Amino acid sequence: MKQLIHKIVSLSMAIVVLFSTMSFTMDMHFCGDTLMDTAIFQQVKTCGMDMENPLTEGCSVTKKNCCSDEQVVVDGQDELQLHAEQITLEQQVFIASFVYSYINLFESVDKKKTSFEAYKPPLVTKEIFKLDQTYLI
Repeated sequence: MKQLIHKIVSLSMAIVVLFSTMSFTMDMHFCGDTLMDTAIFQQVKTCGMDMENPLTEGCSVTKKNCCSDEQVVVDGQDELQLHAEQITLEQQVFIASFVYSYINLFESVDKKKTSFEAYKPPLVTKEIFKLDQTYLI
């Protein structure tokens, strides 16, 4: 049981480290003020109403595009502290008391020791219960 708990805690700590250091981007496509599509690991799909820029330079009339794309970047932690070099006395006391109280949660169940475990029972030559038995008729 203790090994299973140890494996679960180790796996959960590995997942926490993985997700705290992972960074990703989220793309969003808005058509007006309405969110049309979101994507995390791929390009966002457009609604098809995007306006193309005119190639004529002499055109003075321009229309504002109603669609917009936004990109949200979630940065992960870049530097990990691999060694705890300076632990204060208060932190040492906390760690020691935590470990002591955690270990005492899991007390092992001791088997009751009996004095006759090493000895074999005597061989039965006569069935004594039949000799001492009385029958009422």
